[in-house]
Amino acid sequence: MSYKPNESEQEILKFWEANNCFEKSIEEKPEDKPYVFYDGPPFATGLPHYGHILASTIKDAVPRYWTMKGYRVERRWGWDCHGLPIENMIEEELDLENKKEIEEYGVDKFNEKAKESVMQYTDEWKTIIPRLGRWVDMDNDYKTMDKDYMESVWWVFKQLFDKGFVYEGRKPMHICPRCETPLAQGEVSMGYKEVKDLSVTAKFTLQDDSKQEVNEFTDIEGPIHLLAWTTTPWTLPGNVLLAVNENLEYSLVKHKGEYYLTEKSRAMNVFEDKDFNLVKQISGDKLVGLNYEPPFKYYEDLNDQEQAFRVVSSEFVDTEEGTGIVHIAPAFGEEDYKLYQELKDVPFIQHVTMDGKFKSEVEDFAGEAVKTAQGHPEDHPGEPHQKADIQVIKYLYHNGSKLFDKEKVKHRYPHCWRCDTPLLNYATRSWFIEVTKIKEEMLENNRKISWIPEHI
Repeated sequence: MSYKPNESEQEILKFWEANNCFEKSIEEKPEDKPYVFYDGPPFATGLPHYGHILASTIKDAVPRYWTMKGYRVERRWGWDCHGLPIENMIEEELDLENKKEIEEYGVDKFNEKAKESVMQYTDEWKTIIPRLGRWVDMDNDYKTMDKDYMESVWWVFKQLFDKGFVYEGRKPMHICPRCETPLAQGEVSMGYKEVKDLSVTAKFTLQDDSKQEVNEFTDIEGPIHLLAWTTTPWTLPGNVLLAVNENLEYSLVKHKGEYYLTEKSRAMNVFEDKDFNLVKQISGDKLVGLNYEPPFKYYEDLNDQEQAFRVVSSEFVDTEEGTGIVHIAPAFGEEDYKLYQELKDVPFIQHVTMDGKFKSEVEDFAGEAVKTAQGHPEDHPGEPHQKADIQVIKYLYHNGSKLFDKEKVKHRYPHCWRCDTPLLNYATRSWFIEVTKIKEEMLENNRKISWIPEHI
């Protein structure tokens, strides 16, 4: 007679249930000897998968160990009912595309629909978890949508607010333009993909008065262009500064009758397969303070503010790639925004909306999405996912001949792990908890924790 593990498992489960084995393992232990077990709840919208099964094995073994050591270990099951997973599911069910369409449908109706649907997979969980041999209390479960649970979260937030830890600020974060929400760093790391994108080397022409101020340029006839390379052409209308490294050497070269500035060691890469003549070498510090003409005129009134459209120095500018001159758009990059904060008096240009579209003042591209979902061409039939970049490149070519070069690059780019939309590094206003105020206290408490594995 062959062994049938399924039948044996069912017999054991029936025995446990008939004799209340799990309940007795708790009730027979003293109340004054608790071992507290916190179980991070799964999303109620999803089915159990391998990751849940693996985690459940650990979550069962540890409480059993402490139970056998004589402790009272209550194991209350929970359900995570909030967040974008349920929202995305209802959007798909109702054929809604974005936040605006949700508001048109009605937020109250949308929330009610989500509440009706969020617990639809609970029966599958209540079948799978016991079949793993795991002991957990699913009859006395909690849900994050329970009013008492939500009130407890609000209470904690109020304590943080009353103690001065909550503040409103602006910070560069990865946002999903479709979901219109920032993502935590852990979520960002989940969605990196290797993609092909368009990069561009744009020409930023020195203003005449800047040429005259620098002795090295006095014998140069004709315009001088600083060359800056970027893998995000759509950010160029938001350019405010160019950054060089004052400790590097730069080359002034002549190519097809025009003059260009690039970092010395990068010149061969920039002008590869192009004839050029080296005119002279210039120290990076001599470039700091020079003014240039922005390649896009949407914000040219900022010229009245002498801190805009000028060359500054920053240590993060290196010679690993590009031209050694970096295009700075404070609204779209962590290093860009940090430099903006350090300089303090620099204008802030945010030419893209939270849903990832060019603002109305960017007249040539107004309303166009700066990124579309590469993996879902059916969402944008007939449109390449680099459509905005292509439009920007064409503009540079046809308006003032500001395009020096373009190429396709393969690189890793973050996508929304929920809807697969390319993320934007976007400086937005939000609410934050200033954990730096209690950093030392947190580190001290962390040293008291026994982490397994230790490297965590």
